[in-house]
Amino acid sequence: MPRQTSPRVRLALAGALSGALATTGVLALVPLASAADQGSASAPTSSTGDRRAPTVEEGQVVTPGDFTGYGFDQCLAPTQKSMNTWWRTSPFSAVGIYISGKSRACRDQPNLTPTWVVKQATKGWRLLPITLGPQASCQPRFPRYDDDVTIDPRPGKNGQYVKALKMGRREAVSAVAAAKALKIAEGSTLWYDLEGFDHNNTACRESALSFLSGWTQKLHRLDYVSGVYSSVSSGIKALDDARVSRPDRFELPDAIWLARWDGVANTSSSYIREDGWRPGGRVKQYRGGHDETWGGVRINIDSNFLDLGKGSTARPAAEMCGGTRVNYTSYELLRPPRETSGGTKKSDPDKVAALQCLLKQRGYFDTDITGTYGGRVVTATKAWQRDHGFAEQDLWSRKHWMSLLASGSKVTTKYGSSGDAVRRLQRALNAASPKARVVVTGVYGPAVETAVKDWQERVGMSASGVVNAKTWKKLQAGARG
Repeated sequence: MPRQTSPRVRLALAGALSGALATTGVLALVPLASAADQGSASAPTSSTGDRRAPTVEEGQVVTPGDFTGYGFDQCLAPTQKSMNTWWRTSPFSAVGIYISGKSRACRDQPNLTPTWVVKQATKGWRLLPITLGPQASCQPRFPRYDDDVTIDPRPGKNGQYVKALKMGRREAVSAVAAAKALKIAEGSTLWYDLEGFDHNNTACRESALSFLSGWTQKLHRLDYVSGVYSSVSSGIKALDDARVSRPDRFELPDAIWLARWDGVANTSSSYIREDGWRPGGRVKQYRGGHDETWGGVRINIDSNFLDLGKGSTARPAAEMCGGTRVNYTSYELLRPPRETSGGTKKSDPDKVAALQCLLKQRGYFDTDITGTYGGRVVTATKAWQRDHGFAEQDLWSRKHWMSLLASGSKVTTKYGSSGDAVRRLQRALNAASPKARVVVTGVYGPAVETAVKDWQERVGMSASGVVNAKTWKKLQAGARG
């Protein structure tokens, strides 16, 4: 069957399907283990910058958006209060949710409502809507109930496994209906969870591929994006082999979710080729079911790493003070000119100009940017020091730089975040330590994560890599450890 053109939108996703064979494991099929709090809370408006997160318009969510970072999946959608806590304290920005399929373990989802979906997307969570319906005919754990079925393995008269193909189409229709009922709109990626199976069983494999082809065909016709989760050594390998050796036989998904529990937070595996679904079409479940506690809330999860769409990117920063440079990989001590045995020693004029610009933006400096550390600069710096709890000095040290560079809203920022909040963080980290040397890009990536964790350890905080209100407060206080 010839491949059709996939939908125009390939959006980022996050965290939740599971695997199957010994190399991968099974998607989290246990309910929420425990939580410090239950109930619900209104979700504050997200402000993680220009993160290309899920869009929410008129109560309709298009998810997951372009993203590179961490996600988790769990059988039962957590309470709103738990989600709020994990947003503030955990490194995860994506969550998998089971929305349909008769073979899913958590058929009852008391927390999963249209309101819940909109609140998570508004906060910035990338949602991965999952369907776990008919499974491969040779998968020994299914059917799970009396009323679910497995994929029809009969090849039919023409050997094309048409019955399996039609089953996949029907499952896509059901998934779209469930998605729309939850306000998950067209353009979103819907994921099919195909648990691991015997890849060497021809009828089982070919019928599964036909089923997934039907799933993708129908999603495309209904203007949704197709994703498939499976064990990398069975379902994902079968898809990758078909991509290379039979590119016109099946309609392949737009994105794949590899279940490979190797503990490595990337999207690679030796079981499949590196070129498939690149760039921006992969998620990897790299750790199976385990308990994690963040902010006092414990959930049993699978861990995932996502690289979807364009990945996490940031729009260009707005020009500051007529083009004055403010991004540096180090912010050293500044002081007024002083006489030395070698003559008059002055502070770096470019760094002084950056200081003047930043103070001007905060309303502390109201004259021209000159690059000279003169009387008006001293007056402005002392005013800033006084207002922010520092002793008044002629000197402008690294802790003062940190306070000024980090000033602003205390929005939760973590791996995958982007925008001006990340730029403030990157500059403050460079002021905190001359060894940080983080390039100011506006994107929270691995180098930023390392620098944040190093700084958190130095100042006696838990090295989570998450920059929440408590972390921002220490940065704005100039804590260096």
